[in-house]
Amino acid sequence: MHFGRNRIFKRQFQKLPPKLQDRVRERLAMLVTDVFNPLLNDHSLGPPYESYRSINITGDYRLVYKRIATDTYYLRAVGTHHQLYGT
Repeated sequence: MHFGRNRIFKRQFQKLPPKLQDRVRERLAMLVTDVFNPLLNDHSLGPPYESYRSINITGDYRLVYKRIATDTYYLRAVGTHHQLYGT
């Protein structure tokens, strides 16, 4: 599996506490194996992230991504719901 990372995602990920970074890795592994897992709450997004999807990392943290190919994902952003969507 290959994960492309946007520079914004890289910066946001580095600022996360180590436990949250581990949770992001766990959820990405879960996404790869079972996209329909209810813990992920995988869903499409509207503006400003049209054509992207979101998964839950924790109760408030989300990861914005796009599936490019069968084995390639592009990670766009990670943060709280408010940080990403402003609400």
